[in-house]
Amino acid sequence: MAFSEQEILAGLAEIVNEETGLPTDSVTAEKSFTDDLDVDSLSMMTIATLAEEKFEVRIPDEEVGNLKTVQDAVNYINSAQQA
Repeated sequence: MAFSEQEILAGLAEIVNEETGLPTDSVTAEKSFTDDLDVDSLSMMTIATLAEEKFEVRIPDEEVGNLKTVQDAVNYINSAQQA
Protein backbone atom coordinates (compact mmCIF):
# COMPACT_ATOMS: atom_id res chain seq x y z
CA MET A 1 0.00 0.00 0.00
CA ALA A 2 1.38 3.39 -0.97
CA PHE A 3 1.33 6.11 1.64
CA SER A 4 0.46 9.73 0.83
CA GLU A 5 2.98 12.48 1.56
CA GLN A 6 0.82 13.57 4.49
CA GLU A 7 0.79 10.03 5.90
CA ILE A 8 4.56 9.79 5.47
CA LEU A 9 5.05 13.12 7.26
CA ALA A 10 2.78 12.05 10.12
CA GLY A 11 4.56 8.69 10.38
CA LEU A 12 7.97 10.36 10.44
CA ALA A 13 6.74 12.73 13.15
CA GLU A 14 5.74 9.71 15.27
CA ILE A 15 9.13 8.06 14.68
CA VAL A 16 11.03 11.25 15.59
CA ASN A 17 8.84 11.59 18.69
CA GLU A 18 9.70 8.02 19.76
CA GLU A 19 13.42 8.59 19.19
CA THR A 20 13.81 12.12 20.57
CA GLY A 21 10.77 12.86 22.70
CA LEU A 22 9.94 15.94 20.61
CA PRO A 23 6.22 16.62 20.17
CA THR A 24 4.92 15.31 16.86
CA ASP A 25 3.54 18.74 15.91
CA SER A 26 7.08 20.17 16.01
CA VAL A 27 8.13 17.83 13.18
CA THR A 28 7.23 19.71 10.01
CA ALA A 29 8.39 19.28 6.43
CA GLU A 30 10.82 22.20 6.40
CA LYS A 31 12.63 21.21 9.61
CA SER A 32 16.26 20.09 9.43
CA PHE A 33 16.89 16.84 11.30
CA THR A 34 20.20 18.06 12.73
CA ASP A 35 19.69 21.82 13.10
CA ASP A 36 16.04 22.04 14.12
CA LEU A 37 15.25 18.63 15.61
CA ASP A 38 18.67 17.97 17.17
CA VAL A 39 18.91 14.48 15.66
CA ASP A 40 22.46 13.08 15.69
CA SER A 41 23.80 10.57 13.17
CA LEU A 42 23.10 7.55 15.37
CA SER A 43 19.50 8.63 15.98
CA MET A 44 19.14 9.33 12.28
CA MET A 45 20.10 5.74 11.47
CA THR A 46 17.48 4.53 13.95
CA ILE A 47 14.86 6.84 12.43
CA ALA A 48 15.73 5.52 8.96
CA THR A 49 15.44 1.91 10.12
CA LEU A 50 12.07 2.56 11.76
CA ALA A 51 10.90 4.38 8.62
CA GLU A 52 11.94 1.39 6.49
CA GLU A 53 9.81 -0.89 8.65
CA LYS A 54 6.83 1.47 8.83
CA PHE A 55 6.70 2.36 5.13
CA GLU A 56 8.09 -0.93 3.73
CA VAL A 57 10.87 0.77 1.76
CA ARG A 58 14.65 0.41 1.69
CA ILE A 59 16.81 3.38 2.67
CA PRO A 60 20.47 2.50 2.00
CA ASP A 61 22.92 3.73 4.65
CA GLU A 62 24.66 5.96 2.11
CA GLU A 63 21.33 7.71 1.39
CA VAL A 64 20.58 8.50 5.04
CA GLY A 65 23.20 11.26 5.05
CA ASN A 66 21.42 12.96 2.16
CA LEU A 67 18.19 13.27 4.14
CA LYS A 68 18.81 16.71 5.60
CA THR A 69 15.22 17.84 6.13
CA VAL A 70 12.01 16.07 6.97
CA GLN A 71 10.81 16.89 3.43
CA ASP A 72 13.90 15.15 2.00
CA ALA A 73 12.88 12.01 3.90
CA VAL A 74 9.24 12.32 2.78
CA ASN A 75 10.34 12.70 -0.85
CA TYR A 76 12.75 9.75 -0.62
CA ILE A 77 10.16 7.45 0.95
CA ASN A 78 7.50 8.59 -1.50
CA SER A 79 9.70 7.81 -4.51
CA ALA A 80 11.02 4.55 -2.97
CA GLN A 81 7.51 3.17 -2.51
CA GLN A 82 6.76 3.88 -6.17
CA ALA A 83 9.78 1.84 -7.31
